[in-house]
Amino acid sequence: MHMNGLLILGFVAQGLFGARFFVQWLASEKEKRSVVPFSFWILSLVGGILLFIYAAARHDPVFMVGQASGVFIYIRNIYFILRERKEIVHAK
Repeated sequence: MHMNGLLILGFVAQGLFGARFFVQWLASEKEKRSVVPFSFWILSLVGGILLFIYAAARHDPVFMVGQASGVFIYIRNIYFILRERKEIVHAK
């Protein structure tokens, strides 16, 4: 990957990954309590995957391991949320 393209990928990935905290803050302010919205986990997953790709392109195994482990956690949380939503729909 060309260096400029790699830098753009890195900044986009970091932007998405960082946006999750802004989304979480807004949701908590709206509810007046600590809330972790579904979009937080989606931004975490997409940002984490893109950051993993960025780390792989830079040949940074430390960064790759850190992002890969987070991606599994994000997928698991998304799974739990979707499973709970499905159970709620079927309970009605």
